[in-house]
Amino acid sequence: MNTWQKIFQAFSSRERFTVNILILVIIVSLTGTVLGFYFHFTKKVPIPGGEYIEGIVGQPLYVNPVLAGSNDADADLASLIYSGLFKYGSDGKLIADLAESYEVSEDKLTYTIHLKKDVKWHDGESFTADDALFTVQVIQDPIYKSPLRQSWQGVGAEVSDENTIRFILQTPYAFFLNNLTVGILPRHIWESVAPGNFPLAEYNLRPIGTGCYRFSDFEKDGEGNILSYTLEANENYYGQKPFITSMQFSFFFDEDSLLQAYNDKQVFGMSYISPARLADLKSKRSSNILSINIPRYFAFFFNQQKSKVLANREVRKALSLAIDRQAIIRDILSGEGKEIFSPISPGTFGFTDDVKKFEFDAGKANETLENDGWKKGDDGFRKKDNLPLEFSLVTTDWPDLAETADMLKQQWEAVGAKVNVESLPVADIQQNYIRPREYDALLFGQVLGVDPDPYAFWHSSQTRDPGLNLALYSNQNVDKILEKIRLETDEGKRAELLKEFQQTVTDDVPALFLYSPNYLYVVNKKVEGISIRSMVTPDKRFSNVENWYVKTKRVRK
Repeated sequence: MNTWQKIFQAFSSRERFTVNILILVIIVSLTGTVLGFYFHFTKKVPIPGGEYIEGIVGQPLYVNPVLAGSNDADADLASLIYSGLFKYGSDGKLIADLAESYEVSEDKLTYTIHLKKDVKWHDGESFTADDALFTVQVIQDPIYKSPLRQSWQGVGAEVSDENTIRFILQTPYAFFLNNLTVGILPRHIWESVAPGNFPLAEYNLRPIGTGCYRFSDFEKDGEGNILSYTLEANENYYGQKPFITSMQFSFFFDEDSLLQAYNDKQVFGMSYISPARLADLKSKRSSNILSINIPRYFAFFFNQQKSKVLANREVRKALSLAIDRQAIIRDILSGEGKEIFSPISPGTFGFTDDVKKFEFDAGKANETLENDGWKKGDDGFRKKDNLPLEFSLVTTDWPDLAETADMLKQQWEAVGAKVNVESLPVADIQQNYIRPREYDALLFGQVLGVDPDPYAFWHSSQTRDPGLNLALYSNQNVDKILEKIRLETDEGKRAELLKEFQQTVTDDVPALFLYSPNYLYVVNKKVEGISIRSMVTPDKRFSNVENWYVKTKRVRK
């Protein structure tokens, strides 16, 4: 028995306990000191590896940038698999992608794009200017029924050599480079597919692109629904190689099942969560809730050609005065949004707050209707010359919009307007109401660019399908302003035109602008490197995906 053991045994039990505690403290202190030095002189860096699983409400149908349209699942996958000549950065601004450089002619009609060299498709074939030309020709050909066709009308395209493509416009268009963000299709894959078979081709679900991720596999259930879709990092990517090795997407029929999967840790991220459902997140401490600015707004569009009541400007003005926008944002969006009064949302180029606003004032709303001859009956609803103040409001069955419609109904009925609300699936709305313009009023959203071109939404030539002028608005002065905006390449002058546009539209009250919601993206904190400040559309949340990582190591500083 050594000396230390003899001394230790001579201690009382309390003294031995104290000694053990002191030894433990010394060990912990030494360990802490060593770790402190280690962390002080090293830094954490990302390394390749790991997987990310995200949940999406919806189903992929055409993972094809020419056909993706308004299907979020398609757009999300296509943005990772395909590359465009240009893309949007994490701040929402345009940057070159497959393009190496470009020139614009002095008359602003010819765009010459020089392409990156040695870019490979996922199957190993070389990317050339012929692929870009083929993609444009497919979009422009009506047989293929691309939803992008309208924005490419009147644009000529020609190949100078395998690394150069030239676009020729009939008139200057200040926003043309935005068109070049569309994903490019591989000609060698698609040119043998007949137009009639284009939507049916297997490459719509087994795509080949040039993006930083490539298709790996998908899993279906017995009824043909896609349950999951797996992508793997493209080792031959021409840009920065992504850190995350595998990106998997799981698909759900509704937000409830998606939220449950996230709470059960079956997925690491949710493509979107409604503000009202934030309270249902079980693991907020381990989650990053990204509130992202997106240039979109929701508005109440009047169809004055169908509703005699809504053709009355005083009625439209009174309806605006009766809307408590702050209550909608507070109670439905949980504060995640901004009230708006014009067709350009805050944070977007050209936005001005100097417009006519009919802000919430129920007293003024009642007074406006009374002065215009709308008298309340015993039932609480108003009439004028036996014409009831009544109309139908159509919107989608998305929870946020359905709840907004119900709140609007309550606020308007409080001032004597009878409102009949229909909340329907978005496909039904688009096919049976928006395309034929069969509605008294429509509660819907519109998405603009960071540098907006409002032409498609407000020019009188766009009042019929496939135009997006949902208010069927017609004003010759506004038409001229919108045409000038498209031609003006000087940003200062374009901003002045956008201001004039907003002031004129808000004075006419063809729609009631409600709010611009933030986009809420939820990701587990184990996924790092995400940096998104602003995005044009939801799929652009992957604009810096090559910087995301889940695996790390420490290296010397």
